This record gives sequence, structure tokens and C-alpha cells, in this order.
Amino acid sequence: MIIDLHNHTKLCNHAKGNEEEYIQRAIALGSAFFGFSDHAPMDFDPKYRMKFSQMSLYENKILKLQQKYKDKIEILLGYEVDYLKNHIDQRVLDAKVDYLIGSVHFLNKWGFDNPEFIREYELKNIDDIWEQYFATIKEMVQSNLFNIVGHLDLIKVFKFMPTKNIVDIAKDALLAIKDSDMVLEINTAGYRKPIGEPYPSYELLKEAYKLGIPITFGSDAHEPTQVGLFSDEIVKMAKEIGYKECAYFKQKNINFVSF
Repeated sequence: MIIDLHNHTKLCNHAKGNEEEYIQRAIALGSAFFGFSDHAPMDFDPKYRMKFSQMSLYENKILKLQQKYKDKIEILLGYEVDYLKNHIDQRVLDAKVDYLIGSVHFLNKWGFDNPEFIREYELKNIDDIWEQYFATIKEMVQSNLFNIVGHLDLIKVFKFMPTKNIVDIAKDALLAIKDSDMVLEINTAGYRKPIGEPYPSYELLKEAYKLGIPITFGSDAHEPTQVGLFSDEIVKMAKEIGYKECAYFKQKNINFVSF
């Protein structure tokens, strides 16, 4: 895929490999724009993210790699930021980066996509979980803090599916994305999870296209071998639905390229 904006580093404590391995794989696969968007620090769930004291290390390392590889690929700098009320830090929001991916990984501090806490699903009504999740996505979007919506339907990760129509559940969130002028990522990580399909699903992406919501692409790689994995599948899906261009950001300014 020509653009790949969602990738991690070892600083998040659950990724492998060094940054240059990620970049070299992206170059080998023909990517023109490659972004690092590691998990931003937060005063909650520190086990799965960098420390605030590591922000400058992370940012400087990526900036140096930008220069080193500038003749081969354009490297972009970002953060994936958890939308969790009262835990979003201004130091992250003010960071001098190209973009911020807003993601929802927690519902009332329950890490619903973490296998450690999967048994919580047995205690909850699945329709209620889905509705709460997309209400939180809508709230995140309306905060106007981010550029990209990360893995839109992450709540499906373990295949606990609702009885209600998913497009209906997500419709208000999609309308908020449209109104916010945010970009929706197509994320391949779902292929590596029990759900076995990308985020978002074909049905949700089709609805996003009808609304005129722009897209970008992301491997959500946590090791170099995951860079570009299943990229052919998501590019094909986007083209079948009707998309012809995708977005990237430089210093928070949006740009588009054909794919």
C-alpha cells in the first residue's frame, strides 16, 4: 500500500524489532509514505505504552530516520492516543507531530481488546457493549483532538457480535466523522485477530464511502514482518467500494494521493 500510517516501536513494551527494520520492509513493499504512531504515554495502563520521559527519545529517533531515508521513503511522525476521559495529556496533544490517531481501547477502563480481560464479555450484554463503544467513538471524534480514527470497529476483535445491525449501531459515529473532517483508517490488524477481517468491515467502509469520509491505510504493525501484511486485501476492498485516493498528514495538514 502506498501509505501506511499506523505502526509501533519497542517503546510501547509490546512490539518487537527496531525502527529501521520496519522502514526497510516498507521500502521493499513499495510504500511511499510510512508513519510511526506509537502508543502515546498516559497516566493509565502504563504497561502498554511509552513513558512521558521517552517522548523526546521517540520523536528525535523518528526525525533522524526521516533524514536518513529521505531519498527512499517519506517517514511521518505521529502518536496513537487512547481516548479515555481525564487521562488525555496535553503534552501529547501539543507534540510537534504530523498526525494523531484517536483510538478507543477502553470502556470504563475495561481493556476490551486485551485477551487478559476477555472474560468480561461473559458478564455483559453484547448489544450494550457495541452501543457504548460507538458512542465513545462519536465522543472521541467530537472532541476535535485527532486527525485519524483508529480501527473503527475494534470492538469486534474477539468475535462477540451484536444482534442489532452494525451499520445502524455505528451510524451516528460515522456521521460525526463526516462532520469532523477526520480520516478513517483501514487497518489490517484484524486479519491477525480472531475476527479475521480488517477494521472497519466491508459494510462499515461502504457506509463511510457513501458519506464521503476519506480513508488512509495502516498495518498497525508491532513487528517488522507485519508491515504491509494483508495490504493487497484492504487496497482491493477500498477500490471495490469506490475509493481512489487516500490521505496522509504533514504537520497536521491533510494531503491526498491516488492508489
